[in-house]
Amino acid sequence: MPPTPPPFDAARAAHAAGTVAEWLEVLWGRGQDGTTLGSLPPSQLRALTVIEERAGANLRTLSDALGSRPPAVSRLCDRLEAGGLLERTPSATSGREVELRLTSRGRTALHDIRTLRRHEVTAVLHTMSPAQLSALAEGLEAFQDAARSRIGLAQPSATTAHGEAHTA
Repeated sequence: MPPTPPPFDAARAAHAAGTVAEWLEVLWGRGQDGTTLGSLPPSQLRALTVIEERAGANLRTLSDALGSRPPAVSRLCDRLEAGGLLERTPSATSGREVELRLTSRGRTALHDIRTLRRHEVTAVLHTMSPAQLSALAEGLEAFQDAARSRIGLAQPSATTAHGEAHTA
C-alpha cells in the first residue's frame, strides 16, 4: 500500500500555487503573439479583467482591486484607452469621476487570449486522470471564490462572467 501523502497546509498549497502560476505563464505565453492584438503586458491584462468584472468602476475601485496607486492606474488606463481597449465615460453619479468600460476591441482581446490559454491548458489536462481533474476543478473553484473575495469582487451567480456554468 502506498504511503499516505501529508495533508496540504497553507504554506505547501501556496508553494504549489506559485509553481503552477509560473507554468501557466509559460503555457499562456506560447503563441500569444498570434492573437488579434499580440501580447498584452500582464498589468494591462489584469486591468482589463477587473474592468470586465466591474463595468462602470472608477479609478479608485480599479486601484484597490489591483493593489496599485491611483496615478499608476490612471497611466495604465491611458495606455489601454490609446490602444482602443478601454473607454472612460463621465460618471452618472459624480461629475468628478469617470467610469471605465471595455470597448468591443477590449472584449475581443480578452476572448482571444482566453481561447489561446484554454487551448494550452486543455492539452495539459488531457494527460491527467478523471480523479485528478475532479480534485483540481474543486480546488480551483474554491481558490477562485477566495481570490474574488480577497480583492473585493462579488461572487459570480450560477453563470460565470465567461458564460460557463459554475458548478460547486
